[in-house]
Amino acid sequence: MYVYACPNEFYLVVDDADDQGPEEKNDGWVKLVSSDGYSFLVKRSVAMMSGTLKNMLSADSNFLEALANTCSISERAPVVEKVCEFMSFRAYYEGLGAKEEVPINEFTERIPPEVALEL
Repeated sequence: MYVYACPNEFYLVVDDADDQGPEEKNDGWVKLVSSDGYSFLVKRSVAMMSGTLKNMLSADSNFLEALANTCSISERAPVVEKVCEFMSFRAYYEGLGAKEEVPINEFTERIPPEVALEL
């Protein structure tokens, strides 16, 4: 995960870091815009971890978000940032077998108390 700060925009770039074959790889990026104007760039494969974003970005849908690769989210930037982190966490651990344990405490410990109630 990379974080870039610009004067007018804040980019949290989330990469799922898994090695897919060329036929499965989608190099598209999706821009998530918070209600307070911050922008977050995430890999399309990471954004597809959210059912809502998956429906919005589906090529079969008639949503404007699918054409523009931009989704507006009516939440503050710290909340959208944690949603991006969770989608990345979920994408990373998606392929684990049933016997392997997902370290959920690794993610929950990174949630500040002032954001917890909004999530």
